[in-house]
Amino acid sequence: MTDYLFAKPNFVGGMARALDLGGTLSVYNESATPESADSLAMKSDWEMVGADLVEALTSFANSHAE
Repeated sequence: MTDYLFAKPNFVGGMARALDLGGTLSVYNESATPESADSLAMKSDWEMVGADLVEALTSFANSHAE
């Protein structure tokens, strides 16, 4: 699971957000250009695909070990 596009909250930030009725404290990760945002998102997606493949291959190898 990736959290690139989401803010990383902490306790103090959560408490402040509870009192922030105007939503001024909501900050998300930003990129300089739409192209760089797409590039980072694609990179993250392919990293997750690779991790899933490694997990599937390892599981298969363990279940078919002779």
